[in-house]
Amino acid sequence: MSEKLILAIDQGTTGTTVLVVDGAGGIRGRGYAAVQQYYPQPGWVEHDALQIWLTVRDAATQALRAAGSPSLAGLGITNQRETTILWDRRTGQPVGPAIVWQCRRTGARCDALRAASMAPFFQERTGLVLDAYFSGTKVEWLLEHMPGARERAEAGELCFGTVDSWLVWQLTGGRVHATDVTNASRTLLLNVHSGEWDDELLRALNVPREVLPQVVPSSGALGETAGDLGVIPAGVPIAGVAGDQQAALFGQACFGPGSAKTTYGTGCFLLLNTGTEAVDSRRQLLTTIAWRLGTSEPLTYALEGSVFVGGAAVQWLRDELGLISTAEETEQLAQSVQDTAGVYLVPAFTGLGAPYWDQGARGAFLGLTRGATRAHLARAALEGIAHQVTDVVEAMEADAGTALVAMRVDGGAAANDFLMQFQADILDRPVRRPRNLETTAFGAAALAGLATGVWSSLGEVGATLAIERTFEPQMMPATRERLRTGWKDAVTRVRSD
Repeated sequence: MSEKLILAIDQGTTGTTVLVVDGAGGIRGRGYAAVQQYYPQPGWVEHDALQIWLTVRDAATQALRAAGSPSLAGLGITNQRETTILWDRRTGQPVGPAIVWQCRRTGARCDALRAASMAPFFQERTGLVLDAYFSGTKVEWLLEHMPGARERAEAGELCFGTVDSWLVWQLTGGRVHATDVTNASRTLLLNVHSGEWDDELLRALNVPREVLPQVVPSSGALGETAGDLGVIPAGVPIAGVAGDQQAALFGQACFGPGSAKTTYGTGCFLLLNTGTEAVDSRRQLLTTIAWRLGTSEPLTYALEGSVFVGGAAVQWLRDELGLISTAEETEQLAQSVQDTAGVYLVPAFTGLGAPYWDQGARGAFLGLTRGATRAHLARAALEGIAHQVTDVVEAMEADAGTALVAMRVDGGAAANDFLMQFQADILDRPVRRPRNLETTAFGAAALAGLATGVWSSLGEVGATLAIERTFEPQMMPATRERLRTGWKDAVTRVRSD
């Protein structure tokens, strides 16, 4: 019998990673392709949906060739979640740009809905705050601004989906239009309690049912790959789908209530498993669906705090300011100085996420003096990431009524030892980093592998997780308090309200 392997597609904001994963959690092949972002106006962020698909094919080709073109037991997908795509049901051609989760073009629409006292309604039904971050107002914008789109949508000629739906459509040759419950729960259109599309939400955002994908569990076969996908073989079951942060929670084996992880990517995302209870947040966190492991299984929920700009702050130092040549330089620069010399970077480039949800806030360096160097600025950028995560943890502990024992971490920036040590210090909790930082892709592989027999239980999945290093807190309490007070003052200065 041939070895059971899973092809895991991790389609992210800045690139697509594809892994070939074995039953021990090992990586047999890896591929990567960058995704171009477009900024047509201040606050607007777009992708080309066709290019997203081409990066998947490119990265999959690399991974499968590196693995020796193996036979596959299944395929899993994880993706940037709220990014919104509208396409022609017959031709598969996109209708307009892919509007990225970071895009703020629908901020005024969200303001109008809040002014109409709609925010409590949306939060109760969806578990989300009423913000341009989510997909509902993005698809409404496409329907209003792409010529003829609304009429064609109501006639059933167009498909709406987040990136998972777009990839499933492409992989199945247009035979399956579906999304899993985790991605659907990020649209402002799904009732988080029932796990189904909600007609009242659809009416509030003027989105016709005819464009919506079918909602399916996160684990379970929903279709097979078509026969014209290059090196991706035909007939492979697409058996696992989850939004990137839920996939990372699963890949970190956070299977029980009270377990939590933070992913340090373009943004930072902290999720706390709350089991089968959808905990209502009183501090502007999100109640989201973590996964559903089959049609007969209950929904598992999480509390989530989303930081809009995490690793993107380091990319800004590199690409826009030219202060560094590579992201890795920030670690050495940060360690070359004892502190930030009083400098704080609040990277509110697209507003502030949880727990503030201030879309009018804008980023700033604060506390600059003539003695500030690029090392101080680099350190301030890294410390700003950790401060934002700590803001979310404080709100999350208050909402959940429990203290975190430790934080599990993943994502590209989790490889930065300085950032992880400072995170442990400012959070005053151990930070545990796994050997495999690509837990988002592994989570997609695990969801697909459970459905296809690569793993038979959650325990088998968890047994593949190995901790590479634990960062213990070392900071004196007085220093921590001083730094946190300075950070909160800096945030107050950039807020718009």
